[in-house]
Amino acid sequence: MEDELGGAGDRRGPKRGAARVRRGLWWALLTLTGGVERRGQLPPGGCVVVANHSSHADTAALLAALDARHSPAIGAAADYWFASPWRRRICSRLAAGFPVRRTGGGMDDLLSRADSLRAGGAVVLFPEGTRARAGELGAFHKGALILARHADVPVVPVAIAGTDRLLPKHGRLRPALVRVAVGEPLPASATPEQARDAVAALHRRTTEEPLADSSARKRIAAVAASRRGLAAGFVWAFAEALSWPLMPELFLAIACVAVPRRALKLSLMALAGSLAGGILALQLAASGVQLPHPLTTDRMRAEVRTELGVEGAAAVRHQPWNGIPFKVYAREAGRADTAPGDWLTHSALSRGSRTLTVGLAFGAFGFLAHRLRRLYGLYLVLLAGGFTIGLSLIVTGWN
Repeated sequence: MEDELGGAGDRRGPKRGAARVRRGLWWALLTLTGGVERRGQLPPGGCVVVANHSSHADTAALLAALDARHSPAIGAAADYWFASPWRRRICSRLAAGFPVRRTGGGMDDLLSRADSLRAGGAVVLFPEGTRARAGELGAFHKGALILARHADVPVVPVAIAGTDRLLPKHGRLRPALVRVAVGEPLPASATPEQARDAVAALHRRTTEEPLADSSARKRIAAVAASRRGLAAGFVWAFAEALSWPLMPELFLAIACVAVPRRALKLSLMALAGSLAGGILALQLAASGVQLPHPLTTDRMRAEVRTELGVEGAAAVRHQPWNGIPFKVYAREAGRADTAPGDWLTHSALSRGSRTLTVGLAFGAFGFLAHRLRRLYGLYLVLLAGGFTIGLSLIVTGWN
């Protein structure tokens, strides 16, 4: 008996290793898209897992959350996931999928997994048979219960919440926290209705628990996600190119983290405002109008005059990285009679590289930190402190 168990363990070793790799892979990917939480765990020994199904991301969520020691295998529609070689490879290798026919013979496919269950593995099935609409739970087919009775293992209800927001049916990927709740095992004698009721109850409790959020983030997000947010980004950058001392990247750090999906639009509007303000600043300086430039120094202006004298309009390429505000370049370019067309071309390249990079970087940060949005108020405090220190160091360095 000891040799037999040892042999079985040796055969299960590679499967567990592959399961750990898959779990780590999907956990990492879901962490990047908003995070994944698990509550409860599978019982020791083999079991049949029944879960709700509303998104292709459900499989990833289960593989990331369930114990790798059970080497969970996912039942997948043979007519879809195994219809072509590349789908078959993706399903079997990345999702531990096995084919289940939906047009006859499916019960035989399920019963072939009985030995794996008796050896301590887990078989994951979506008893609805296909993806349901968000918030709905269809009738459960009886195949999972028959398999559990045949292998004499319990049925474990599992609820998945958040995947319908992460990857909606026929929709686009967007950040969302995924929750996986593992319920108490049901006996193999349970009915499909009992299994469905258990999953539905778990799903209600999991869905009704809201993700903690910051009231400051919600207020800022409401503005940033509207036309007012785009207008604010344009006006902020426009004013900074003329006289306003706070760079538009500070606005992007506030708004793009609050609403990551708007990062590109907000960045483009800030860039447009910066370029428009830069052209106006150049024209005003060329006509002799001198606007106040707080938090700038004589050394900054002298450095820009030197660069413009050597490189012309191309000198603005130094601006994104040397700490000298864009408005200093715009005014000195106007005083040097720089051609507006040349100025616009070169400033679009230099400002674009900085504004878009910064805006998209903060958008990516907001995307990754989605599950920590309750700390947005603390983020604003740290951002304000860091910006103040950084600006002080820059001004001091150029003094």
